[in-house]
Amino acid sequence: MQVTETKAEGLTREFNVVIAAADIETKVTTRLNEISKTVKIPGFRPGKVPATLLRQKYGQSVMGEILEASVNEGSAKAISENDLRPVAQPKIEITKFEDGADLEFSMVVELFPEIETMDFKKIKLERLTVKVSDEEIDETLQRIADANKGSEAVKSKAKKLAKGDIAVIDFVGSVDGVEFDGGKGENYNLEIGSGSFIPGFEEQLIGLKAGEEKKVEVNFPEEYGAENLAGKAAVFECKVNEIHASIPAEINDDLAKKVGMDTLDALKNAIREERSKETDQMSRQHLKKHLLDALDEAHSFELPASLIEGEIDQIWKQFEETRKNNPEQIDASDKDKSDEVLKEEYKVIAERRVRLGLVLAEVGRVNELELGQDDLNGAIMAEARNYPGQEEAVFNYFKSNPQAVEGLRAPLFEEKVVDFIVELAKVTDKEVTAEELMGVLTAEEEAAEKPAKKAAAKKAPAKKAAAKKAPAKKAPAKKAAAAKDAE
Repeated sequence: MQVTETKAEGLTREFNVVIAAADIETKVTTRLNEISKTVKIPGFRPGKVPATLLRQKYGQSVMGEILEASVNEGSAKAISENDLRPVAQPKIEITKFEDGADLEFSMVVELFPEIETMDFKKIKLERLTVKVSDEEIDETLQRIADANKGSEAVKSKAKKLAKGDIAVIDFVGSVDGVEFDGGKGENYNLEIGSGSFIPGFEEQLIGLKAGEEKKVEVNFPEEYGAENLAGKAAVFECKVNEIHASIPAEINDDLAKKVGMDTLDALKNAIREERSKETDQMSRQHLKKHLLDALDEAHSFELPASLIEGEIDQIWKQFEETRKNNPEQIDASDKDKSDEVLKEEYKVIAERRVRLGLVLAEVGRVNELELGQDDLNGAIMAEARNYPGQEEAVFNYFKSNPQAVEGLRAPLFEEKVVDFIVELAKVTDKEVTAEELMGVLTAEEEAAEKPAKKAAAKKAPAKKAAAKKAPAKKAPAKKAAAAKDAE
C-alpha cells in the first residue's frame, strides 16, 4: 500500500492511496477459501467446491467487500501514519480500478486546528450572588395563601359584586349573533379582578347582584389563540347566580400541610432553597457568558469549514422554522433583509459557537476531563425532578433509550470544562438583589444577539500547520459547542 500526500493547505490534507492488485487478489482468494468451507452447492461437499465456480458465483460480492475493507484500511493508515485528527469522516473517491489492476483512490481530510489555550488564571470574572431575603419568603408565602384561599356564599341580596369577590355565573358567548365553541359555561366560579377572562369582561360584572343579568361586550385580543376569534367583537349573555366572598388562608402549619409540607418552617426552608437554586442558575448563566466572552476574545485559529457549514445549517433551519410557524418572533430588523444578508450575519454566530466548542473540547482533552456514571446519573435525576409524579417514567425512558443518555453528555461535558476553568480564574463575588440580577441578565440578552450578528469577524487567520496531537479520546468538539444562551 502506497500513501502519498498530494496537498496540504490550511486544515485540509489530500492523499492518493494505491493498493497493489496482487494484495487485492490475495485477499479475494483468502475470502473465497473461507466461504468454500461453509457454502452449500448441490453436487459438492463443503470445502470441495471448485475455485472457478466459487469465483463465478461469489466473486463480485467478495470483490465489493474487499474493496470496501481496503479503502477503509488505506484511509486509516494515512491518518495514523501522518498523526492526523480529522473533524469528520474523510471524503473518499475511487479514481482507478479495473480487474487485475491496482486500486487507487483519493482522500480529503479536514483536521482539527492547533489550539494554544490561554492562561486561565488571567481571566477575571464577577459572580453575582443573591441572598434570599425574609421579605421574598413572605411574599411567596402570601402567594401560596392567596392560591389556597377559601370562599363562602354571601347571604345578603343587597351585596354587589366587587373586586376580589367570586361570581358564580352562567354565560353564553357569541360573535355576530352566532354562538362559538368554548364560549358557554354554567355555575362557573370567576374571581373578579383575577384577569382569567379576556380583558374587559370581569370589570363589567362589578356592581351586579345575585340574580341579575348583563350583556358583556368585549373584543378578543388580536393575538388570541383561536384564529376564528382573534380580534373579533363578542357578546356574552351573563347571569350572576351567587356571590361568594373570599376567605384568606392563614399562613400557618395547616397551609404548609396543604402544599405537602409538615410545618410552616419546613415550607419556608423549601421556598428559600428553591429560590436559591433559581438565583444560582441565573448567576451561573451570567458568569458563564462572561467566561465564554473572555475565551472567544483570547483565542484565534482557523476554523474547520465543515463545522462552520454544519452550524450555519442548524441555525438557518431553526430560523426558517420560526419564520414559518412563529413569524411574530422574528426580529423586526430582520424581516426586510434578504436570505443572503441574514446568512452572512448568522455566520458570525456560527463561527463563535464553533470556536468556543473547539476551545472547550481542547481544554477537556488536554486536561483529561471525563464524565463518570455519577455525572450522568445526576443529570438524569435532575431531568426527573422536572416532572413531579412522573419520576419513574423518566428513569425508565433513559434506561430504555441509550441514545437519550448520550444526548446528555455534550452539555454535561461543557459544564465540566467550564467548572474547571472557573476554578483557575480569578472570581470575585458581588452581592445583588434578585431584581438586579434579573435586570442584568435581561439587558445582556437584549444586547447579545444583534452585535453578535453584525460584528465583523475579528480573528486573525490561523496558522496553517496541521495538528500533530494524538487523536482525541474525549467528547467530540462538535458536541461541545457552547450553548446558545451564553452567546
